[in-house]
Amino acid sequence: MAEASGDRTAGAPVAVYDSGFGGLSVLLALRARLPALSYLYVADSGHAPYGDRDPQPVRERALAVAAAVFAQGARALVVACNTASVLAAAQMRQRHAQPIVAMEPAIKPAVRLTRSGVVLVLATRSTVHSEAVAALCRAHGAGVRILLQACPGLVEQVERGACDDAETRALLERHLAPGLAAGADTIVLGCTHYAFLAPAIRRLAGPGVTLVEPSPAVAAQLARRLGIAAAEGRGRLEFHSSGDAAALRAFLAGHDLLGAATGPAGLAAPGAAPGAAGSATPLGDLGFVRLAGAGDRLQGSAGDRGPDPAPTR
Repeated sequence: MAEASGDRTAGAPVAVYDSGFGGLSVLLALRARLPALSYLYVADSGHAPYGDRDPQPVRERALAVAAAVFAQGARALVVACNTASVLAAAQMRQRHAQPIVAMEPAIKPAVRLTRSGVVLVLATRSTVHSEAVAALCRAHGAGVRILLQACPGLVEQVERGACDDAETRALLERHLAPGLAAGADTIVLGCTHYAFLAPAIRRLAGPGVTLVEPSPAVAAQLARRLGIAAAEGRGRLEFHSSGDAAALRAFLAGHDLLGAATGPAGLAAPGAAPGAAGSATPLGDLGFVRLAGAGDRLQGSAGDRGPDPAPTR
């Protein structure tokens, strides 16, 4: 069904939050499934990578960002970061009544897909060592060998826009080798940044290996949580970064995610609201800067996403 016209939150944006650029792969899936919604993308690049940091500061930062986006008027939050999801999503839901859709490595569908009985999960250290992933393995891993591979260095490469250079390929070869040698025929991309590495992973892993990541299922879950099946029109996009906002713009342009030039890389004051440069906002208080002129264009793809696994609620 379409959105109800009497819904007072109908015009408010959905916040999409990641430690950096990886969540753009999720935003693409959301935009493809629910194009009429407006989205507020929050890239915490100034604190990336999350996966190699101590869990508690990451948890506190994620909770602060969630509070800020809701204080800024978001109708829902998609935590487009596996590390933030496993560390903080439960507490976010305890603190906020609005819909929160989080990520989890797509282990359940990968177990259904494997023919060799070996599944390789690529993720950050924090995700690999989390209780949430251990619970997924216990729940769905009977009769299947699930190999959890921490992948330090990959997030930083994606943040630099180096998705297929020699250093990235060397890192991928190192992280893929143990699982492929063990016979893995299904690879779970357990970090949203890795969707941008999918073409390189496919070349290294070979045609007999299936890649699985949950962005389409996250979009389907958001639609269910908001009670939306279809809606006409096209919503707006707004981008915020706590790091180098020009780097975010360059990443968007480099991956053809803006669709067309949007003029100079003008930056508003920290946290400035549209049309009110310099005004203080909750995101601004956390050090985020809004990209000016990004407009409503987003297109392209982070690569084939494989099956439609089920995200967390």
